Amino acid sequence: MNNVVEYNSPPLSKGMIVSAAESKLSPDKMKIGIIGFSTSEFDKGKAEDLITGCLTTLDALDPENCQLVSGLTDVGVPGIAYAVAKRLKWYTIGYASKKASEYKLYPVDEKHIIGDDWGDESEGFLQSIDILIKVGGGDQSKKEFEEFDGPKWELPL
Repeated sequence: MNNVVEYNSPPLSKGMIVSAAESKLSPDKMKIGIIGFSTSEFDKGKAEDLITGCLTTLDALDPENCQLVSGLTDVGVPGIAYAVAKRLKWYTIGYASKKASEYKLYPVDEKHIIGDDWGDESEGFLQSIDILIKVGGGDQSKKEFEEFDGPKWELPL
């Protein structure tokens, strides 16, 4: 069952409201956000080990209530995180701008398309998560990590 919630401009900060009917994001679920490299130029084996360790630990704490939220594409860290989450039988959610359609997308359970350019989705993504894990990453990952005011961990590659 795939749900698609597409937002057109204006972005969330300018008054866009998401109703509970539009999203499976639930207040009683632990929403774990993962950000990081979306290129192929990093140590994938180390990234998978780090992500597997983190998600397996969180799953052991509350396996019925974990959801993974990431950047929708099936490349780099998001793709690895989604694959690990699916092995753990977690519900998966993707946030991206329309630019993501130019790349291979992971078949998430629910996707949110916000805006036209990279970064337009950042506010919605950050508002949707409880915990943030950063695995390497470029400028957008750094900005999102700095802006997130909840529990967060940076795992260097």
